[in-house]
Amino acid sequence: MATTQDAKDSTAAARYLEVSLVKRGVTCRAKLLDDRAPLTCAAVWDALPLVSDVYHAKYARNEIYALFPAFAEQEPPLENPTVTPVPGDLCYFSFNGTQLGSQSYGYGSGASLQAGTPVIDLALFYERNNLLLNGDVGWVPGIVWGQIVSGLDDMAEACQDLWRNGAAGESLSFRRA
Repeated sequence: MATTQDAKDSTAAARYLEVSLVKRGVTCRAKLLDDRAPLTCAAVWDALPLVSDVYHAKYARNEIYALFPAFAEQEPPLENPTVTPVPGDLCYFSFNGTQLGSQSYGYGSGASLQAGTPVIDLALFYERNNLLLNGDVGWVPGIVWGQIVSGLDDMAEACQDLWRNGAAGESLSFRRA
């Protein structure tokens, strides 16, 4: 039997955000998956806007992402997990600084990568055939908390440019739409 809370949840207005590569001037629109990852969506939504340097994945293939200091009062559990994200998925990962501290990652030794300090990775997957398997740590499940609903083709083209020509000086931005 449905409860009053279930009825409220099913009629709640969808929430959207814009994801942008700032320097390249490319923006896409995403819907938050509040019904599948409510705690993660709430944590991200409450922290917006978020902007940081962008990176292109080395291991997962067709992924761009940005790293942020932890922003949730309590880290969300692994809700709506995947190790095979599809085009348009927005994923949330939480790492401690030592997990990303290897020189092979190329992040340097910034304060956000200190032992025991949580680092949040917000990622956008722009093409197929992704596998979240890292040679250093094994499987890295992510929380799918959003889905691109418009602008993915332009974003994918910009991501390919980022891969081929470099990410230096580029930022990834998440803001409420």
